[in-house]
Amino acid sequence: MQSTFIMNQKHQEDLAHIRSMMERSSRFISLSGLSGVFAGLSALIGGLYVYQLFKINGIEYFTDDHILLSGDLVFHLFLTGVVILVCAFVFGAFFTIRKSRKYNLPIWTSATKKMLFNLAVPLMAGGIFCLALIYHGYFGLVAPSTLIFYGLAVINAEKYTFSDIKYLGFLELILGGISLFYIGYGLIFWIIGFGILHIIYGLVMFKKYK
Repeated sequence: MQSTFIMNQKHQEDLAHIRSMMERSSRFISLSGLSGVFAGLSALIGGLYVYQLFKINGIEYFTDDHILLSGDLVFHLFLTGVVILVCAFVFGAFFTIRKSRKYNLPIWTSATKKMLFNLAVPLMAGGIFCLALIYHGYFGLVAPSTLIFYGLAVINAEKYTFSDIKYLGFLELILGGISLFYIGYGLIFWIIGFGILHIIYGLVMFKKYK
């Protein structure tokens, strides 16, 4: 009787080990919650910098009904967005590599490539769309569009990493949809979506998968 119990227990342990190996091979699980936290902090700092940039250029963001952006200011805002994106990527890579080394997890696997591809396609489409909006002067639609396309990208990549990430994607998508009806408040929605939501998501993920 005891030997049968031991065999069943060993069988269950083997199955758990097999499931763990299959999970590791099919999903990118080195993603660190801290990368989300620091990406959110980068967005918060960037958003506050943009607000100060408006003030320096004589724009009162919360009181001016019609905000006119000069070519130099548009370029500066675009450059700020690029810097925030680079910072988020650097933090993401740093904490992901650190986690993979700590738990001896492979980074560059087929699951990683699939996740990056599924993430990149909507992001690239969104980037082109936003550049077209800037080119034609539809600046008020840029922030909602970035939130929407980012949400779609995260949802699209969910099947190759932690399933929890889809909730972040849906929240970004909903927030972007709402902001379409509040043109002129894009900076606030942008800070909430890329800043606050990322920090909350990162903390939850860090606590759950640390």
